[in-house]
Parts: sequence; C-alpha cells; structure tokens
Amino acid sequence: MAGVYEMAKELGGALARTEEYQAFKRAMDAASDDRELVEMRNRLEELELRIETSLRAGKEPDDDVKSAYGDATEHLQTLAGYQRLVTAQSNFDKVMYKVNQTVAQGIEEGARSRIILSS
Repeated sequence: MAGVYEMAKELGGALARTEEYQAFKRAMDAASDDRELVEMRNRLEELELRIETSLRAGKEPDDDVKSAYGDATEHLQTLAGYQRLVTAQSNFDKVMYKVNQTVAQGIEEGARSRIILSS
C-alpha cells in the first residue's frame, strides 16, 4: 500500500510543476499583495458575516446590507487581479478534472485485473 501513497505524492509533485498550477500560485500570491483586492475580499467577508448573522437569527438581512454585498461583489469582479485569479484557478481545475478522470479510468481497469497487489 505504501507504493500507492508514494505514487500519489509523486503525482502531487508533478501537478505542482505544471504551468497551470504555477500560474495559479502566481495569481494567488499577486492577489494577496493587491491592496484593493484584499480590501474588497475583507469587505465581502464582513458583509457575509452580517448576512449570516441575520439568517441565523431568522431574519431577512437589511436591504442596505444586501445592496452593499451586491455592489462589493460586482466591484470585486471588475478587478484585474481577481479576473486573473479566477482564470488561473479555472485552468488548474481543468487539469485536475482530467487527472481525476484518468485516475477513475485506472481504477476501473485495475478492478478488472485478476492480479491482486499486497498492501
């Protein structure tokens, strides 16, 4: 069984070296350094907390909070750093989807095999 974990670790290392992951990591780092983007994310978290608090209390969030949340979301989506982050994440997600499909195919093929590996 240790061999399976070693292969998984190797796969993780290979994924970390893909251009898609490297671009995603650069976009995450740049987003962390983008003051306006960080401020907008913090503002959104604050508004989400206020909305959640209202909902947990069984109340509808105030219209001004809902409006502020919508405005903040729209503004966040216009920021270049946010757009780069979303694009990079989407590209890496596509790689992960293909990897997961390939792993699932390998499991199916392995299940049909009569060879049993010891753990």
